[in-house]
Amino acid sequence: MSAAADARQAGARVEEVLDRLAGSGDRAACASAEELVRVLMEFYGAGLARITERLGAGSLAPLLDDDLVASLLTLHGLHPEDAHTRIGRALRSAGAPVELLGFDPATGVLRLRTAPAAASGCGCGSGSGGDATRAALEDALACFAPEVTGVDIETAAPPPPLLQIGTRPQTPARVP
Repeated sequence: MSAAADARQAGARVEEVLDRLAGSGDRAACASAEELVRVLMEFYGAGLARITERLGAGSLAPLLDDDLVASLLTLHGLHPEDAHTRIGRALRSAGAPVELLGFDPATGVLRLRTAPAAASGCGCGSGSGGDATRAALEDALACFAPEVTGVDIETAAPPPPLLQIGTRPQTPARVP
């Protein structure tokens, strides 16, 4: 299981516990649990801030390709790279052949274009390569660039078909 899946699973578990508490009707317990989560986040964030401060941005460079470390640094506002750099890192880590068309920080929507073959898997029209590409991209973006809240993927127009040129038919040789 990837670190992205682990992080998402942990987040989902926290949400489940908080939802169960909210469903119990005990507002005091629910408020206490939410406060506990906030306090722990602040505590761990402060610890990470101190680590990054003492190490310096240059020493963090080898860690920035790790999706879990990148996710934690971003979550606490400590990642030294800007959003566009992290988006590029996420796209490279996903390994999907996509072209970045733009990112709107106001809406959180990232616009991408895939090659026609990447959208359909092998290019033969079978398989669900588009779904696998989207899932890989969403996992990578969740770790490296969580400010991306939506991904619009358009498929590039297929190139025009190649003109098949054969040899000219042979005409029989004329005999004088």
